Amino acid sequence: MGRIVSIMTLSAVFALSFGLDAHAATTKADVASYDLANGKVVYDANCAACHAAGIMGAPKTGTARKWTSRLTQSLDTMVQKSIAGYSGDYRGTKTFMPAKGGNPDLTDQEVGNAVAYMVNEVL
Repeated sequence: MGRIVSIMTLSAVFALSFGLDAHAATTKADVASYDLANGKVVYDANCAACHAAGIMGAPKTGTARKWTSRLTQSLDTMVQKSIAGYSGDYRGTKTFMPAKGGNPDLTDQEVGNAVAYMVNEVL
């Protein structure tokens, strides 16, 4: 019995150390704290070039099936990845997200607003 508990504990620590989000899936309530009107403006000017077409593994805006696995993360996690940038294999798909969408002049709040806008389009 002790061995099973030890294995389960180690498995949980291992899983959490490799980026599984401990927060609940993203919901409409999560996006409500962001300025979605500003998010659309930021999206149109900075994000649409990749997210409208799904370039470099970007989930297409408005296409729910492209966002399904990402929505299992918290909105905060998605925003932080968009601010810092992300490159790698996301659940079997090669993807690249430049920090702040490639525009270092964007504020963290503007990036959050844009992410919330895109997420809101598929919730």
